Amino acid sequence: MGSIDNAHIAILYRDEYILAVDKPAGIIVHSDGCHTKTLTDQVHSFLIHEAAQNAAHDLQALNRLDRDTTGIVLFSLNKETQPAFDALIAAHDTSKRYLAICCGIPAWKSELIDAPLGRDRHDARRMRISKGGKPAQTRVSVIATRARNSQAPELSLLNVELLTGRKHQIRVHLASLGFPLLGDELYGRPVRRTGNKRYPLMLHACSMSLTHPVTHDRLTIQAPIPRRFHALFPHVTEEDHN
Repeated sequence: MGSIDNAHIAILYRDEYILAVDKPAGIIVHSDGCHTKTLTDQVHSFLIHEAAQNAAHDLQALNRLDRDTTGIVLFSLNKETQPAFDALIAAHDTSKRYLAICCGIPAWKSELIDAPLGRDRHDARRMRISKGGKPAQTRVSVIATRARNSQAPELSLLNVELLTGRKHQIRVHLASLGFPLLGDELYGRPVRRTGNKRYPLMLHACSMSLTHPVTHDRLTIQAPIPRRFHALFPHVTEEDHN
C-alpha cells in the first residue's frame, strides 16, 4: 500500500509552473523523517523519468493531505514562481472541496462549522476544538443519505468546502458534531464490514479552484471520484461536489 510506480502517477493538470496529481491512499506527501517513500519522491522520480530535470530539482508540494486522504495535491515546478503560489495558498485564495462520508445523518442540510483548532495536549497525533486555537471554518452540505444495514451504519455523503486549512480540520469539525468520518479511527470508531474488514478513510480532495498567479487564468482542477465512494453511494457524480 502507498506504492505507485512512475507510470501510474495520475496527473490531473500540468503546465510549466505547476503539476497536480491524484494522490492515492496510504502514502504521505512530505518526509516524516523515517525514510518512508513519499508522494513527493514518486513525483520526483516521474519527472526524472520524463527527462524534466529542472522541474524535478525545483519540485515542492504546495499543499498536503493526510496519509489516508485521497485526491488533489499541487506541486510547484519552478522556484522562481513558487512564492506566488505559496502566497496564494497561505492567503486561502483557493477554493478546496472534498467529498466525505460520515457516520450518522445530520438534522441539517447545510452547516457552517466555525470552531478554532489546537493540538491535543494528551495525544500528539490529534487536534481538538480549542478556544485558544487557530480560526477554522468548514462549510458542509449533505448530498445523500443511506439507512443502516448489515454492511454499515447510517451514512451521509457530504460536500465539504474548506474555508481555512488546518491540520485534520474536516475530521475534527465533523467528529465534534457527532458525525465522524467513516473509516476515521483517530476521531471516530472502527466500523467493520463483511469479512471483518475495516472501511478506509472516506475523505477525498475532489476539486480545487484558483486564479493562476502567472497566467491569471481561473483554473479548476478535479479528481475522479474513487471506487470506495461509489461502492456506498453508486449514484454520486462529479456534479455533486460543484
